[in-house]
Amino acid sequence: MKIGNTPGATGIGALNGATGGAREAATTGQSAAVGGGDSTKVTLSGAASALFDGTVDGAFDEEKVNRIRQSIADGTYQINHGAIADKLIANAQELLGKVSNN
Repeated sequence: MKIGNTPGATGIGALNGATGGAREAATTGQSAAVGGGDSTKVTLSGAASALFDGTVDGAFDEEKVNRIRQSIADGTYQINHGAIADKLIANAQELLGKVSNN
C-alpha cells in the first residue's frame, strides 16, 4: 500500500476543493460524502472546523513556550503523568462514543 497522493484519494485536500454540501457539512462538523462515493465520510471536530474555517488565528503564548523550552533545557520540566492519562482516557471515551453513535 502506497502512502501519499494516490489517484482518487480523499481527505482535507479534497475538502479544499469541495463545494456545496460536502464542504459545508465538513465545516459544521457533520458527515458528508466527499470525493468518489457515498462510502467516504469525513467528520471534523469543533477544533478542526475552527482551524478549517480560519476562525482560529494560530496565535500562541510565546512567553509560555519560552518558559517551557528553558525548563526542558535546564532539566527542571515536570511532567504531570496523571493529567496526561486523564486526557488520554477522555479522548478515548469521546472517540468510542462517536463510534458507538454511528
